[in-house]
Amino acid sequence: MVEVAAALIWDHNKNFLICQRPANKARPLLWEFVGGKAEPGETLEEALIRECREEIAVTLSVKDVFMDVIHKYPDITVHLTLFNASITQGVPQMLEHNDMRWIPVSEIPNYEFCPADVEILERMSSIK
Repeated sequence: MVEVAAALIWDHNKNFLICQRPANKARPLLWEFVGGKAEPGETLEEALIRECREEIAVTLSVKDVFMDVIHKYPDITVHLTLFNASITQGVPQMLEHNDMRWIPVSEIPNYEFCPADVEILERMSSIK
């Protein structure tokens, strides 16, 4: 099982950040929360901070866990932990993703997300 850390980043508590996966990676062009796999010896929080620097050029303040899920894809099983987080430095840039957007919870149905995110998005829709 692969440990994956992702960030739930809100823009003034109205919109949250989603990123579209590159066309040349697994689950091409699906939408997801920013983040990635933890490397050996790295905590999930450290992995998330590193991934956000590499993928969107920001420094994060990682807070509590919003939710975690285990999802089995045909090629990989992931344990995805979604952290509440905020940007402390920088402005998000598309260094790796195909697209990036700030959306309100009401627009979740307009995007096709990675299957591992579906349960999280359903919870977000029910509490916002």
